[in-house]
Amino acid sequence: MGDNLKVFAGNSNPELAMEVCQYLGIGLGDIEVSTFSDGEIQVKIEENIRGADVFLIQSCSPPVNRHIMELLIMMDAVKRSSPRRITAVIPYYGYARQDRKMQSRVPISAKLLADLITTAGADRVLTMDLHVGQIQGFFNIPLDHLYGTPVILDYVDAVGYENLVVVSPDAGGVERARAFAKRRQFNLAIIDKRREGPNQAEVMNIIGNVKGHDVLLLDDMIDTAGTIVQGAKACAQQGAKRVRAACTHATLSGAALDRLSAVELEEVIVTNTIPLHGKEQQCPKLKVLSVAALLGEAVARIHAEESVSSLFV
Repeated sequence: MGDNLKVFAGNSNPELAMEVCQYLGIGLGDIEVSTFSDGEIQVKIEENIRGADVFLIQSCSPPVNRHIMELLIMMDAVKRSSPRRITAVIPYYGYARQDRKMQSRVPISAKLLADLITTAGADRVLTMDLHVGQIQGFFNIPLDHLYGTPVILDYVDAVGYENLVVVSPDAGGVERARAFAKRRQFNLAIIDKRREGPNQAEVMNIIGNVKGHDVLLLDDMIDTAGTIVQGAKACAQQGAKRVRAACTHATLSGAALDRLSAVELEEVIVTNTIPLHGKEQQCPKLKVLSVAALLGEAVARIHAEESVSSLFV
């Protein structure tokens, strides 16, 4: 990769950053990200990066606000050290669900975060599975948007599901589910639901046939797991043979694990854009796939000024 490629990581997902560096065949950059006694974040880069192509890997995983501040302060430290370019690698982009004004007097926080990242010094952004594609337009710098689809598809091919139907758990995820199903000519179904309040979902009916089929509920993220659990119950009631779920980002907040454990889901496929801890690591239903090779290949191509469009699938 050359001496002028530098990859650094904050505290959100150092394991993923190490895997990316292993793919690239380089060592992880030497950086200290710590806190003062009052909680303020302190960053010190421990090596020369003058003229380097710098990639900062940091997910907006819990605690979200702390990890966002770490990323911003790391970028400021790098910017003041005279690099050639700074790329913010954000496997999970936070505040993505606040992408528009759903009612009066509310913020568009996804745009605010984009402005903060740009102002802090990012020259380009590399991210995965944005909640909605329009967030790309919030940036006035180049943004490369990868998808977890190739990683999940490889796993599905290896397992070999029978008569698979890909189910979108809501109308907003139809494009994602359709693209996934089209790759292997799987059938497609859509769950029509009505959301009664924040983090609450009520399933109304299923558009499509799942009776006697293996079902894969596909979403970009599982947060409180309400949407996935309701979808799994609806598919089971409609006669699905086996029900599984898959997502790129496993935020798993609140009672998510309890909900997933209580419903008839054979497997929940997730990626390591957000690290799992404690009970999450012990949950037998969770199958974690690594996106390190996908991110690593994107970093290598960006560094070499090569096309990355073939990875946008």
